[in-house]
Amino acid sequence: MPVVTMSEVVVALRATVGRHGMPIEDVRTLADYLMSFFGFETEVIDNNLDVADRDVFYMLEEEGLLTTRQEEVHIKKGKLWRIHYWILRVDRIKNFAKNGGSRRADDAFAIYREIPDDIWARQLPAR
Repeated sequence: MPVVTMSEVVVALRATVGRHGMPIEDVRTLADYLMSFFGFETEVIDNNLDVADRDVFYMLEEEGLLTTRQEEVHIKKGKLWRIHYWILRVDRIKNFAKNGGSRRADDAFAIYREIPDDIWARQLPAR
């Protein structure tokens, strides 16, 4: 299991939430906050989070840095117990770190910026 370093998390956060205008000091604080839950693991059980923590995790899920999974366990009383986990998307975080935080590969509209302006100009046929 690959380990994510703090510097990799900072680069990934800077490329995602940092592009919305979050100062680098806040990005570093968020990276420290996030890693305080995960440590050297890639999964965190949802029961360990309070409402504010969960809100941050949902935001990071929207940015593509976290995902979730659920496990169902039958307990003695015949009830079904659902356990929810938050998972670090190590591959994406490492990809951001490797590419220097570039989000260009994930940008669906990048191709349109590469098309020259004259292609967009429509020429009406002469009457």
